[in-house]
Formats: sequence, C-alpha cells, structure tokens
Amino acid sequence: MMRGLFAAIGFLTRVPVPARVFDGTASPSAQLAWYPVVGLLIGGVLWCLGWLLSGAPPLLAAGLLLAAWVVLTGALHLDGLADSADAWVGGLGDRERTLTIMKDPRSGPIGVTAVVLVLLLKFAALASLPHPSAALWLAPLLGRAALTLAFMTTPYVRSGGLGSGLVGESRGACTLAVLLTVVCCLLAGWLGLRALIVAGVVFTWWRWACWRRLGGMTGDTCGALAELSEMAVLVALAL
Repeated sequence: MMRGLFAAIGFLTRVPVPARVFDGTASPSAQLAWYPVVGLLIGGVLWCLGWLLSGAPPLLAAGLLLAAWVVLTGALHLDGLADSADAWVGGLGDRERTLTIMKDPRSGPIGVTAVVLVLLLKFAALASLPHPSAALWLAPLLGRAALTLAFMTTPYVRSGGLGSGLVGESRGACTLAVLLTVVCCLLAGWLGLRALIVAGVVFTWWRWACWRRLGGMTGDTCGALAELSEMAVLVALAL
C-alpha cells in the first residue's frame, strides 16, 4: 500500500524516493488512489511556506510560492499544458494531427503563451490571497484528484505514454480517494465548496473537449487538466 504512495510522490514531484518503489512488483495503477494525498502533501508544504512568508511583501511572497510550486512538481504538468496547447491549435480539429503534434518535445509559441498565461494568473491570484490561505492546499489537492478522476472515467488513447501504465483496476480505492477529496473540500467551508465547484466545471469542460477531439485523454491532456484546475481554483478564491 505504502509503495503506491511513494510511487505517486516520485511520479508527481521532485522529492526523491527509493528506486525499488517502481520495480513493478505492484500494479502501477495502485498509485492513482494516492494522487489526491500527494496533492495534499504539496499543499501542506505550500501552506507552511505561505505562513513563513506572511510578513513578506505580497508580490515577493507570491513569486517565491510559485517558484517553490514549480520546483516541487518539476514542471511536469506545465509540460503537458504546453504540448496540449500546441497540439490543440496546430491540430486544426484533426485527431491524428493533434496526437502527432503532442508527441513533439519542442514547444511552439502557443504552448509558451499558454504556460506564461497560466503562471501569470497563478501569480496574480497568489499575490491577491492572504497568506497562509486554504487555497494553497485546495488547489493542488483538486488538481491531483482531477487526474485520478480522469483516469477512472476516460479512456487513455495512447499506448506507451507516461500515463499508459496507470490505467488499471484500483477503481474502488480511487473512488474512495475522490470522495475523501470532496469531504476535505467541504470541511474548508465556503472556500472549499467554491473550489470544488470550479474544479468540477473545469474537469467537465476539459474532459468533454478531449473526448470530442481525441476520444479520450493522454498524459499531456491530463497535465493540462491539473494546471487548469489549479489556476481556476486560485483565481476563483482570489476574486
């Protein structure tokens, strides 16, 4: 059980974990149920950093928080966002063309623009929120829970990608993880409910868009989902 948690930490963050957690003796899908927990751990680190920076100028605190956020996650989902943006525009509505562009490791102007805009909105939201804020753990929690829900409910359309081995049989544990995420949000009161609604809207919209264009999700579109969910939650709670 704990191997799944450590595997999820190793996959979603830059925190070093023992290499043996990836040795294949357990189903790769076992880590899916731990994604929301990893999001909560990331949020805990950010909340503590926000508390330490509570006396700093808002813009400086926001910049340091965002930098720590990107470093902690290794920009994994930002890469997916850039690839998805390039493919969505360059694909011109064609499924195969979209998937081909998504595989290109190079980022075009659309991808760079998407990353800059998302980071800019995150920065502006962080600068507008009091520190520490519940948004610092709600956003990464919901961003990772969205990934669990996406893999549970949406076909994975590309074999051999980073997410292909995650599609497995841990549906019961994943369902429990998503339900516990909802409970955590509700315990945060009105802010948590607002964050949950916004994340739900983003998930529904992006899943529909991916289904319509691709017939399912890829690792890159899941990365984009995480980033868009985090950004939307931060903005919604800052408004």
